Amino acid sequence: MDRESRHLSQYVAWLRDIKKFSPHTVRAYAGDIRRFLEYFASRGGEPDRAGAREWIAHVFAGSRNRATVARKVYAVRSFYGFLVRSGALAANPFDGLGAPKQEKRLPRVLSEEEMNAFLDALPEDDFLRLRNKALFELLYATGLRVSELTGLRRGDLLLRERLARVLGKGRKERIVPFHEEAAALLERYLRRLDAEFPDGGERVFVNRRGGPLTPRSVERILKAAWRDLSRSLSGVHPHLLRHSFATHLLRRGANLRAIQELLGHSSLATTEKYTRLDLSDLLQTYRRCHPREEGKP
Repeated sequence: MDRESRHLSQYVAWLRDIKKFSPHTVRAYAGDIRRFLEYFASRGGEPDRAGAREWIAHVFAGSRNRATVARKVYAVRSFYGFLVRSGALAANPFDGLGAPKQEKRLPRVLSEEEMNAFLDALPEDDFLRLRNKALFELLYATGLRVSELTGLRRGDLLLRERLARVLGKGRKERIVPFHEEAAALLERYLRRLDAEFPDGGERVFVNRRGGPLTPRSVERILKAAWRDLSRSLSGVHPHLLRHSFATHLLRRGANLRAIQELLGHSSLATTEKYTRLDLSDLLQTYRRCHPREEGKP
């Protein structure tokens, strides 16, 4: 194994075992770093500060998606930071260099009426449809990340107390409440799950064969359910329900700190994007409704 491969293996182990990053994130970072190393290997040079700056320009030229570029730069900078801390390298060539600034886009959300109409229209006349209804009802009731939802086990649900124990990013545990209607739906679903798979495992949400349901499968199920109800598929993904959950709570007076805890955000700054979203909606309402704004564009 050459030096670069050995260093990358050590970094991947650090991300996985110490930082507790998700397998998806670890794979993405490792892929970004491999492509970076291949770029310099093909040019026969060592990555120094000038080379790092040149590579950032190269990546940005190949992808105008600023979020993707920012992730790639962060992955490689973090890798070199790891090498410096471990003593394998004297200096990080990426120190002081940043990716092009990301555009601050507000997350799309559904209105309360759209959300209720979608959930109320979902059928539950067979096992899979009942699973889907329970899945999306709980997703909107709690605002969980889809990976947190698919990772739920029977012991994580306290139906009588209407609480879920959730293992979030960085393997941080939190308790999230859910409403009575979601609890009743979960009870019906779990009874049906036991009838369908008497020797099933501990996972709450399973696929048609009784195996674990994956986040990607949830996205496919949501899009199919949305399409079946004759709705446009533009921008439909599980995170849409999480965004809608947070925004609806904020509009009804929930404290931003409480929303931060429910969502499992480590920083309040991450939660504050919902404040910007709500103010945007408030501004539109003001301009539409204030008497002195009448007739103005």
